[in-house]
Amino acid sequence: MPREAAPLKPRWRDRWLLASSALTLQRTGLLLWGLRSLFSSRTRWKGWLRYEWGSDSDALKRTDLWRTMAAEEIEHLIDRRMHLGRLYGVGNHWPELEMAARDLAAATRRIQSEYPGRPVIFSPFHYVSEYANIYVVDALRNALGLTELAVVSGSPREAYGNREDILIPGLRILHTYDENNRSGLGLRVMRALRQESMAVLFSDVPPYMMQRYPMETVDVSLLGRPARLHRGVFSIGGHVDAVLLCFHLTFAKGHFGYRLFDPIVLAEDNAAQQVADCIELAYRSAYPNWILADHPSRYGFSPTK
Repeated sequence: MPREAAPLKPRWRDRWLLASSALTLQRTGLLLWGLRSLFSSRTRWKGWLRYEWGSDSDALKRTDLWRTMAAEEIEHLIDRRMHLGRLYGVGNHWPELEMAARDLAAATRRIQSEYPGRPVIFSPFHYVSEYANIYVVDALRNALGLTELAVVSGSPREAYGNREDILIPGLRILHTYDENNRSGLGLRVMRALRQESMAVLFSDVPPYMMQRYPMETVDVSLLGRPARLHRGVFSIGGHVDAVLLCFHLTFAKGHFGYRLFDPIVLAEDNAAQQVADCIELAYRSAYPNWILADHPSRYGFSPTK
């Protein structure tokens, strides 16, 4: 009989991170950014521009200066902490994120009651941490009693290791960076919606992030000026008569929070503008947590197909 593999043990340099609370992660991120900014003008100016580009956000106050400039460091620490927790099975329970998943599950059941038979597309916005978003999605899958849930991801396959089937067994990752089968991504998403009636697709991705490929976009108004959103979620969702449920996470003083938006019927003519309104609300209320805050395009750049 083959011997069972011995459980993984964290390396000494990972132990402190596994023992860290969310508040410690935030304070460490602030400290790391401060130290790096002393010796790296790129780090210093990137953080300052991140703050400056959010000057029209109602959520951005002078007291948010350091939190906003250090957001990338904080995001990386949260990502790494959650990855290690899942890898080693240590401290991988986050009650505040579990609460977000429970509320999402309750909202999903209301949608299923109000729109029986329609697929549901969950749309986490790019806030706080990609791993925190995935944690919520996996907890949502569990709360809904699903064996598997399809997730469209733009993250590199090996960002934190390539054994995704072991780390997140209940999520079926559909990568946008699959060069050999990119044209089949939409078909795979539609298949998931028809088979499981649910899928996860980030609808707040600015068009510039997909500039390597021809794309189709849709006109909206965002932040008081003309803007464009990638139309993938509207094309796919409208074709299968899906309902979109958008949400975003927050993180302040060592605590996670979340905001759920009203469901959007993607077949409606003004669905794209409704999503743009949600994006604007998230931007204005939680700018310091916005992962994409250091990109100045603000949905204004869009090559067309």
